[in-house]
Formats: sequence, C-alpha cells, structure tokens
Amino acid sequence: MPVTHLKKQFSLPECSGDVLTVQDLHFSYPDGHNALHGVSLKLCEGDKVALVGPNGAGKSTLMLHLNGILNGHGDVEVAGQRLTRDNLPAIRSMVGLVFQSPDDQLFSPTVFEDVAFGPLHMGLSEEEVRARVDSALEAVRMSAYRDRLSHHLSVGEKKRIAIATVLSMKPSLLVLDEPSAGLDPRARRTLINLLRDLPITMLVSTHDMKLVQELFPRTIVMDEGKVVADGLTIEILEDEALLNAHGLEKP
Repeated sequence: MPVTHLKKQFSLPECSGDVLTVQDLHFSYPDGHNALHGVSLKLCEGDKVALVGPNGAGKSTLMLHLNGILNGHGDVEVAGQRLTRDNLPAIRSMVGLVFQSPDDQLFSPTVFEDVAFGPLHMGLSEEEVRARVDSALEAVRMSAYRDRLSHHLSVGEKKRIAIATVLSMKPSLLVLDEPSAGLDPRARRTLINLLRDLPITMLVSTHDMKLVQELFPRTIVMDEGKVVADGLTIEILEDEALLNAHGLEKP
C-alpha cells in the first residue's frame, strides 16, 4: 500500500549550528518491510526535540541509523561529518544512544565500570577516564552510586546510569528511546528534571505526550516511515486532527 501522508508545515524554532542532518533516508529490512521512506530532518545546537508517532512508524529504525547500527540509503551527518564506514567510531562517540531498556546498556559489575567503559575504549588516560565518570555521574545526580552494583539498582536509577554511560563520551547529540517507560511517578519526575537540565542537543522518541508537552519545544511526528509534521510542540499539540490521524492523544 503506498504511503499517502503529506508533511504538514508548522513553525520551527530559530536554528543555530547544525548538529544532525538527515537527508532522504530510506531503509528496508531483510524481510522486505519498508521502514523509512525518504526521511529528512535537521537538529540544531541546543535543540530538544520529541520524536512521536504510533508503533511501527519508523522511529526506532531512524534512531538506529544515527550512529550506524543500521545503514540505509541517504545521508546522515553529525556535526558536519557524513556518516561513513571509515568514520563510524568518531560518529558513535558523538551520538549517545540510550536504549529503552537500561539492561541492554549496563553489563559491568559496578556503576563506575559501566560509565568508564566508553572512555576506556577511547584510549584516554586513567585520570581523564575518572574525570569523565565523575562528571557524567554528577550530571545525572548519581555520584553516590559509583561503587554500587548496577544490577541491584531500580529501573529509574538504571536509566540514569545508562544516560551517564553515553554522557561520559561527551557526545554532541543525545538520543533516547522511550526514557519514561516503566517509571513510577517519582522516578519519572526525576528523569524529566534531569533531561531539562542537561545542556545537550537531544532527540527523544516517546509515547508520553505529557512529557512532550512539558519538556520539548519542538516535536517531529512520524508515521508509516515518513516525517508527517515537524514544528513547535505547542502548535502540533493543538492540532487534534493531526494527532488523531497519526494515533496520538492530546495530553
């Protein structure tokens, strides 16, 4: 069945310095499922952008292209560098991808070792590794947990440590998949405050429309592998026809 969604135009925030550019990205899985149909978008320095849409819209597939886990047809640039096989390690250090389940990201015995893993594999000195771990844990307000066993933490605590594991790489872009999923109200509020305070460009895939309303000035809507709307969150959330057409609820 052909995709008939047309992109709806909305106002966009002022832009200063490109951090991410995706141009005409297409991708099909080996079973023939066409997951992305010419996706194009741009994130500027300091942008905090929500990525929303129904299940199967292509959000996770898009996110897995941003650091080369998947490789489709089209162009992906991060901080002016085009994603290629040759510069894949550099791109992966610039794009911090945090999966929905923190257990997919935490595999070392202690919190310190989890957060130090990336910097160690960058060949940094022990002093610099420790400094990065301390800075990342402080950013997610988990400094007191550095010697704790990762698998003994709560889901909310694990999610914050998972964010720290990518912050320790000092990325240009933080990409999160469903960060509020599975959190109780207190842990969710802690996460919202944390994401609000992080001074980093951010793309967050979520079904939590109240989170979108509260935290993200800009929203990108995807459906059937295409970007169908991109603009100011306040305008998109007022367009009930758009929300209803793409399986979204007004918060």
